[in-house]
Amino acid sequence: MQITGMLYGSKLLDHVEFPTSEILGPGASEDEIQALIDRHKLIFIKPLFKGGVGKKGKSGLIGKATDLKTALREKERLYFAEHRHGNVAAKANGVTFEGGVPAEHEVYFSITDATNFRAPTMTLTHKGGVDIEELEKHEIANVPFDALTGLKAFVVANALTDIGAPKEIISPLVQHLPKLWELMHHYGMTALELNPIRMRPGKDGRLTPIACDFKCGFDRDDPRWQRLALPDHLFTADSSDFEHEVNQLRTHQGQSDVFVINDKGTILAPTFGGGANSLVTEVLGEAAIISSDFGGNPPYEKMKAVARICFKHWLKQTNVFFIIGGKSNNTDIHETFRAMGDALREHFSQHGATPLYVVVGRGGRLRGRGHAGIAGR
Repeated sequence: MQITGMLYGSKLLDHVEFPTSEILGPGASEDEIQALIDRHKLIFIKPLFKGGVGKKGKSGLIGKATDLKTALREKERLYFAEHRHGNVAAKANGVTFEGGVPAEHEVYFSITDATNFRAPTMTLTHKGGVDIEELEKHEIANVPFDALTGLKAFVVANALTDIGAPKEIISPLVQHLPKLWELMHHYGMTALELNPIRMRPGKDGRLTPIACDFKCGFDRDDPRWQRLALPDHLFTADSSDFEHEVNQLRTHQGQSDVFVINDKGTILAPTFGGGANSLVTEVLGEAAIISSDFGGNPPYEKMKAVARICFKHWLKQTNVFFIIGGKSNNTDIHETFRAMGDALREHFSQHGATPLYVVVGRGGRLRGRGHAGIAGR
């Protein structure tokens, strides 16, 4: 569950009083657009994609205008724009009009759960507005912090000092950035990114951080995100029949996160654990049919139902059934493997057997019984 862009991002940031650029939605009238231009002199027109898709600017999908005629022309060009980045494809349904923010300094900020630190981690640089991967390591601060005490002002101040940030931006950022942990923590987010934050000068010369782009992800199983009263359609975009069926099985126990990468792929790879998911998706590339995470110790009945849906939709085109995961700390390997094996056997009994390579890689408790159980089926 992801949100990108400032249409809803600005509303979320309002919960913690973090300043944002001025936004108009796709229903803005010509008079409203003209008034926005009059106030800011320059506006940006951005397509509205549901979910998360990157590299829009480099693909020419951000328009800008200083007059109404240009703004309307860019609206027409971008309203139903199509975009593909890596394995993710999306089609826009609307645009936003965003007031330009004059600034000398741009900042990148994000909070994620970092597996190497096993803690929430702030990533911060005063050279924002670009892909962070393009920067040198000494220009970026990666600082883990204690989730119980939160993101403290001194952590932000020390990080900015360590990377040599200009002195004039430190105090305003120290004042505002800790609010973003409150937003992430109180509303069940798994990640939050602002890039760029533009440092707008006021009449007295003091800088104010203004969020100009927004990304976040939610834990679907954490009920705190429901406090935000976000419209349901934000999280129902472009779901395939397969994804919809699997999502119906979501319960308090066991994850069932799936996303169709390539509906023409040939490797069906149910994975267990987010790390295994990321690695497999990267290595298999276009050959992978789905990206998935079925960790969290799913019970036998749920895992069998998930496997049955996978086989119904994808087994006909699959030549490799690739079951992979890290060392299990919680998931009962025997039960999950037995469930998938039983589902495969039942599918073959109903639809006939097809040639299939089965590759299994898993560690942890009951590994031996699990591997033997699926081999026996």
